[in-house]
Amino acid sequence: MAHIPIEAVPYLEAAIYLPMLLIVLENDQAQIETGQFKLKRPYIYLIDEARKYAESELRSTKVYLKNHQLRVVQGRRDEMFTEYQFHYKKVMDVRRYSNIRLRNHVEDLLKEFLNKASHTNHLDLDLDLDLADK
Repeated sequence: MAHIPIEAVPYLEAAIYLPMLLIVLENDQAQIETGQFKLKRPYIYLIDEARKYAESELRSTKVYLKNHQLRVVQGRRDEMFTEYQFHYKKVMDVRRYSNIRLRNHVEDLLKEFLNKASHTNHLDLDLDLDLADK
């Protein structure tokens, strides 16, 4: 009987976490755009860059899942846990994740992607700011 390959688990979990991260980034950007921030563009730029990294990683994850005949389906959810079904060929593995664990992992990913974004080439931001001044 086939089992879900252990090396596939990080990709399956990325298929859970990355969409959540993208939602957080979208919501945060909306809050900044409507909020009382004095200088919004640097924050929006940082979020856009972090989103680009997350979207790229999600694309890679989806390609991996497709090429290896893997699929993730969200199952039942309550206030404590969310259930996910991992499908591989004709095998289904059901795993329950604590909602607190999900939140904490997405927060860690947020830090990671914002850190990556903050180390991107700042020339783009400088050019955008210069153009806005003219």
